[in-house]
Amino acid sequence: MKTSTITYTGGLRTSATHLASGNTLITDAPVDNNGKGEAFSPTDLLATSLGSCMLTIMGIVAMKNKFPFEKAGAEITKIMADAPRRVAEVIVEISVSGHQYTEQQQQMLKTAALNCPVAKSLSAEIKQTVTFKF
Repeated sequence: MKTSTITYTGGLRTSATHLASGNTLITDAPVDNNGKGEAFSPTDLLATSLGSCMLTIMGIVAMKNKFPFEKAGAEITKIMADAPRRVAEVIVEISVSGHQYTEQQQQMLKTAALNCPVAKSLSAEIKQTVTFKF
């Protein structure tokens, strides 16, 4: 089953549609690469996907183990490299609050995040620096 369709709309911009829901998003090339920078760039989405995946999988683990996971967020920093231009590192700073997690629960959440599907799908050449604050 197809996941999405993407249309190049000109001016280094694309429009993507998620086929199951009909939701859309746009991407722009970043300013430092001749774009407008008015939306996520494709590499921004890659970096953001890592954090989003980590939080989602942490939520699944908490739900399955019947402990709360409601106040969580992540800050993402993407670091680019040249020659070739590529994502060199993604820094993910995860903050979880609202509950006193046991050491075992914290370890379960950390393990889940570090083993999320996006983390396991990225090239080993992309450094993943992940910190947790409980």
